[in-house]
Amino acid sequence: MKAIEKGHDELGEKAVTVNLRTDYENETKASVTDCLTGLFNHGFFLLALDHEVKRSQRYESYFTLALIDIDSFASYNRHYGPAKGDRILKELADIVKKNIREADIAARYSGNVIALILTECKFEECSQVMERIRNEVGMLKEENITISVGMAEYSAESSNSESIIKNAEEALVNSKIMGKNTINVFRKEQSPFNDQMPRVLVVDDEPRNIKLLEAFLVPYKYQILKAENGEDALSIINRVDVDIVLLDVMMPNMDGYEVCRRIKGDERTRMIPVIMVTALDDMEAKIKAIEQGADDFITKPPNKHELQARVKSLIRVKILNNTLTSLESVLYSLANTVEAKDEYTRGHTLRVSELAIALGKRMQLSPSEISSLKIGGIIHDVGKIGVPSAIINKPGRLEPEELEIMKKHPFIGYNICIPLKRSLGTVLDIIYYHHEKLDGSGYPIGLMGEDIPAGAKVLAVADIYDALTSDRPYRKAMSKEKALTIMQEEAEEGKIDKQILEHLKEII
Repeated sequence: MKAIEKGHDELGEKAVTVNLRTDYENETKASVTDCLTGLFNHGFFLLALDHEVKRSQRYESYFTLALIDIDSFASYNRHYGPAKGDRILKELADIVKKNIREADIAARYSGNVIALILTECKFEECSQVMERIRNEVGMLKEENITISVGMAEYSAESSNSESIIKNAEEALVNSKIMGKNTINVFRKEQSPFNDQMPRVLVVDDEPRNIKLLEAFLVPYKYQILKAENGEDALSIINRVDVDIVLLDVMMPNMDGYEVCRRIKGDERTRMIPVIMVTALDDMEAKIKAIEQGADDFITKPPNKHELQARVKSLIRVKILNNTLTSLESVLYSLANTVEAKDEYTRGHTLRVSELAIALGKRMQLSPSEISSLKIGGIIHDVGKIGVPSAIINKPGRLEPEELEIMKKHPFIGYNICIPLKRSLGTVLDIIYYHHEKLDGSGYPIGLMGEDIPAGAKVLAVADIYDALTSDRPYRKAMSKEKALTIMQEEAEEGKIDKQILEHLKEII
């Protein structure tokens, strides 16, 4: 019966679109069509997407959402004028309409972004459609007009309109970051980057120069990110951790000096090394670059070996700076400040850290996982700096409203540490989730079972044991035996991990 209904639904997709169109026009008293492109407008797109999500849920079906963006469209408009820009957008819309099926929905999602709802279409088929569209755009009379595409497929994880749009937007951003004129597919928990490989951002308005620098750096297996103007460069830096920037000076609209000044003027990005690459070989240009914060200066055409040596050297410095972050000097100090607020828990973080390390080793975790447990143990309660001392040191059970304030400390700690996410990695998971319970009764968000990160589960066991065997404002420390008995009861109730508890018993 479900298959029959599904078949009828597919056959009636055009009629459904007509009905949606009528509903939209009756509700808004406005047309569903974008006047420039002839595609559906943004409002109708949202209505159609919501309908397609519900249809896919009902029939256990699928569809793909694609977002198509004209690369460097703002620069094109500035250079040639908005009239030509509108013409390019209309030509793209015509190409899109020619390459999709009658049942598909094409809409103007935003200024120069077109959205496609491709029904009953898997990534492989959709990629072929996008490739045809991309190739036809490349054959337009205007030079250097390209598109970037981000695609996301409906799934149980992206079970509403907002989540699938977010996934498609993320895929589109990754397409831009990887050099534009590409098609990127959203994959859950999959990044287009390898965090072990240094990222080099090459910024130049001349594609040939970008290709030359890229060729020079290929032997070192860097991840090469590309931008053709200052605005795109800053956008990439704000989205991705970059290890070095090779920056052309003479660019339209925003020159390299201004880009460098902004990079170095931002606390989040000031440690990124910047090499100015330019045809200007005079002292005044070099002085100006240094004044804007540039770390080095190379003239065009660059010497291959000189460029490689300077990039390699500055990346080494950047990696050293990443390693020598303020983790110990700031976060450890904050952790000590928290312990100073609580006269009963002095030494708690260090004991938890050492016990978590012992558990990690017994469980044969990797060196990086054990390192995360070490750091996580020391700073897991750093968020308590935002909890009043009167609550922390209250000599009795907390009132419900006081308990709610206390439960905010994982969230506060996470926000304190998020600026160091690249250095901390999975430590952030430990900070945020170490009070979660396997049965979902924990906090701050009530994760359950396998959704709780492994490091948080380990630290939770170490944290509970140390809390039970330490003096608290409202009780004296328990014996090891009593603490383990209570923890065994929690394990039987499905709150903490039984296997980790067994490892704890062996250690104790």
